[in-house]
Formats: sequence, structure tokens, C-alpha cells
Amino acid sequence: MERREKEAVRYLGFGKNAVDDRTLALIRESFEDLDREAGKKSVHRVFDIRQAADDRILIGPMDITSKSLGRNLKGCDKVILFGATLGTGVDRLITRISLTDMAKAAVLQACAAAELEDYCDECQKKIAGAMEEEGRYLRPRFSPGYGDFDIRHQETLMRMLDCAKTIGLTMTDSFMMTPTKSVTALIGAGKMRMNCPESGCETCAKTDCAFRR
Repeated sequence: MERREKEAVRYLGFGKNAVDDRTLALIRESFEDLDREAGKKSVHRVFDIRQAADDRILIGPMDITSKSLGRNLKGCDKVILFGATLGTGVDRLITRISLTDMAKAAVLQACAAAELEDYCDECQKKIAGAMEEEGRYLRPRFSPGYGDFDIRHQETLMRMLDCAKTIGLTMTDSFMMTPTKSVTALIGAGKMRMNCPESGCETCAKTDCAFRR
């Protein structure tokens, strides 16, 4: 299986159990559907960062109190604000399939999550290349809602990226994003190389890492 197929299997909750042939066929069919319907877009901007305390981070107009984010960004002097979406076509596809085939809709949901993660990794790899030319290395993505990083900061983050205009991403009053298969995140950049895996904290065996999400 390719990496995104393995991720879809993980999102479906198979754990260490073998995936059956029917589900694997649905996964591969779902990725083909997603490849046709997705309108992937991303945006990012680089900002200076200041840590006023271990749990207080200042980024432009953002004044964030979060111990977990503070640990993730420790030693960083820059931060990348990042947003990405698979587009409205994916939402329409999932809605349409859910009316007639709930099993495939569940697989589509898992595949879309895996597809979004794969796209974000691809974008981050390009950002990492540009930052390394400046002698800086990236930390794992950290999104509003992780740990004690208040999801309410998502509103300011999206406004700083002008997400509605740049990638067509908006947010409801309850902080749900539209299109739903979208993500926003902060990515720390510092001069210390951490050798974080491209696949992220979820697949990293170093559970005692100070920068873990």
C-alpha cells in the first residue's frame, strides 16, 4: 500500500488488524474519486515570534497562552502561519455519496483526511526547503485546538492569512471550517535541527520529545 492508503486504514481504526480486500478496493476507488474532485489550495506567511514566557507566545496581533505550543516553538525565532484545503468539491462528493452508500462515505471521510494530511506534508516539505536556505529548520505543525492551544485563535490566524480570499476558506461562529477538509496551523522555524519525521508526531516513536504535539 502507498502511504496515504496506510493513513486511510489508520483513520478507519483497523489498528494492527489486516484490512480486508473489499475495504482496500473502496479505499483505492475513493482516492481516485478524490483526485478528480479535489481543488487543493494552500497559503502561508512567515512572521517573527517572541516568547514572553514559557507559555506565552506573541505573533503579530496574536497573544497566545499555551504551554503545549510554547514547548513546540521553544527556540524558534520565526513561525509560519499555514492554511490548506481540499476544496468544496470534496465536501460535495462526500455529501452525495452519503445519501446512497454510508459505507463508502465513511471510507471517503478517512481517505479525505489522509489526502489532506499528505497534501500538508507536501506543502511543508517545500516550505522547509526555503527555510533551510536561511539556516532554519521546521517543527511539527501545531493547529488551534491541539492541547491547550485555544481553537479561538483560529479566527485571527485565518484573518492574518486572508484565507477567504487566498484559498476560499472560511469559518463558522462555532469555529468549524468551510470547506470541512481544511486545516490551519503554526509551524515553528529555528536554527536547531530537530530531525522531525515528515509523517508527523503520530508516527514518531519518540514519545518523550519536548516538541511533540
